[in-house]
Order: sequence, then C-alpha cells, then structure tokens
Amino acid sequence: MFTGIIEAIGKVESFQQSKNDWKLAVDIGKLDLSDVVIGDSIAVNGCCLTVIELSQRSFVADVSQETMQCTTFGKLCVGSKVNLEKAMRADSRFGGHIVSGHVDGVGKIVNMASDGNSIKITLSAPEEIAKYIAGKGSICVDGTSLTVNEVISNQFMINIIPHTQVETIFCDYTSGRSVNLEADLIARHLERLMTGRAGKGLGDQNIDAEFLSLHGFNT
Repeated sequence: MFTGIIEAIGKVESFQQSKNDWKLAVDIGKLDLSDVVIGDSIAVNGCCLTVIELSQRSFVADVSQETMQCTTFGKLCVGSKVNLEKAMRADSRFGGHIVSGHVDGVGKIVNMASDGNSIKITLSAPEEIAKYIAGKGSICVDGTSLTVNEVISNQFMINIIPHTQVETIFCDYTSGRSVNLEADLIARHLERLMTGRAGKGLGDQNIDAEFLSLHGFNT
C-alpha cells in the first residue's frame, strides 16, 4: 500500500528482457534504502514492484508481461526518470490517498498551461477508468496523488504546484505523453458492492433510503 507522496526521482539503469519477463534496475536517487529488504515493495511510476536485488545505490525488480501491457513501462529506456515511493508504514503519516500500486491503465496528456505558479494539465483517460474519476476526488498519475479539479467526459484537469514540479518527474512532461493512472480504490469497491457478485448493474432502480435500508445501511 502507498500514499502517492513521491519520495525520490530515480533513473533507469537497465531494462532487459529475460525470456517472457523483464528485469528493471533503478538508480534510487535520494531514496533511503536503509529500511528496505529483499521482498519489499517499491512503487515505480505508480506501479508496485517487488525488490529482488539490492545495492547501496539501486534495486532490481521483475516486471511481468501483464505490467508491460497495462502500464507505460514499454516506453522506459536507460536514463528514463521515474517516480519512486516505498510501501507505507502503518505508523507513518498518511499524506496522500489510498494507493494500491496496481495501475488501472494508461492516460495521455492533452494540454499543459501555466496557472499562476502552477501547471494546469488536462489528461484523457480510457472510458473504463474515466467513470471512476470525480471532481475534487483523488487520482494517482505516475504514482503521484493528485486532486481532480474538473471532469469533462473522459478528460480531467489537475494542477501541479511548484513543490510537486520539483519533487517528481512532472517537470519533464509534455503534451502527448502517456502516463500511468490508478483510480480511487474506494470507487472501485463501491461499484463492486453496488453491482453485486454477478456483476449486474442496478438498471433503473433508485438508490434511496428504502434501498439502502434493505441492503444493510442505516439512514
């Protein structure tokens, strides 16, 4: 589990295919690995990876075909900058929102514009992800916890403040860039509860006080 608060900017040292999978080696930048052991999780651009090798300045993780298909990892190369966050501790401050590190899909930057000292970014999301994105809700973009300003159809707007620009790879973004997206986990679980085990929707049924009472919610 992660919070979406980026701890360091890393850099890809190597990314090599090994049979049907890949091995990714990452220079950790300023990330503190003193409390990391083999088997721990580190989010790389929002994707939870398991550490299989450690050195003083880097770590290595396996990357599966599923991850390659669902993320922007296919665009990574030696020297690519990446956002890094270690898995959260139970006794640490929860600064962002609940992030699983399981990327839902890939979005694309549509437009970038100055907004005072911030950068206003418009992104497009696949339809299957866009339905979970709500104005003033949370979204994880390349591992970064951000607040959604506005949603129009399958596009949404976010603001990147100066601090985030410096501490993440957002400073290198340009229009047309692909990014990893993870929707709010709570929205996904709520959908599952509402559609039921069979995955059937509610149709025209109204969600009112009577409906909630019948399904165990006190109103």
